[in-house]
Amino acid sequence: MEVAKHRIHGSDFVGAYLIASERLVFCYRGIEQHIKELVSRTLGADAIEMSVADSHLIGIFARANSNGILLSNLATDEEVAHLRSLNLGIRIGVVNSRLNAIGNNVLANDRIALINDEYGAAEARCIADTLDVEVVKAEAGGFKTMGANNILTNGGFVLNNRSTEAEKRTLDGVCGFESVMSTANTGSPAIGLSAVANSKGIIVGESTTGYELNRMLESLEKR
Repeated sequence: MEVAKHRIHGSDFVGAYLIASERLVFCYRGIEQHIKELVSRTLGADAIEMSVADSHLIGIFARANSNGILLSNLATDEEVAHLRSLNLGIRIGVVNSRLNAIGNNVLANDRIALINDEYGAAEARCIADTLDVEVVKAEAGGFKTMGANNILTNGGFVLNNRSTEAEKRTLDGVCGFESVMSTANTGSPAIGLSAVANSKGIIVGESTTGYELNRMLESLEKR
């Protein structure tokens, strides 16, 4: 598994700026070329530039897997049209919800999506249909923001270390992985915002310690 440490716009919360599937990594428009190349090389994925709400915070306002990409309802018609024009071969769904930080509230791989339990039936159906996955409402460590505080790929599952053993057992059963609990960026429980990963690689904030990174890899490298 490829590994890189980096900062984006001076921030260690690299997961706020990027989202990845197995084949594609979505980056903000105007991303610096050296970062784009690092991201693509580490994750073994084609880098696609986009924006949501005219923002660089792709990891907060979107979530993707191999089947589709979910966008916040803050996305403009032009931004949705731009993605459609790229003919990426994936579904594009806009989640109409007051919980419009989609990347924070949805955690997904190609089989399952763990979502904030405050999403309603229509929102859950949009998530399920766009990503073509089973949807499960979840909470871990006192956080309903499953995407912001956890990492899930096709290869493994990392839970924030405030999660209880009971939550771990339940979510491991749902996801089919033996998760590992960790922090990132030297003690942050926002591990989903601190990293971007797929089954081929992971990029973490520069302040992530070796111990934290090894904890994450302990789960993500299990196949």
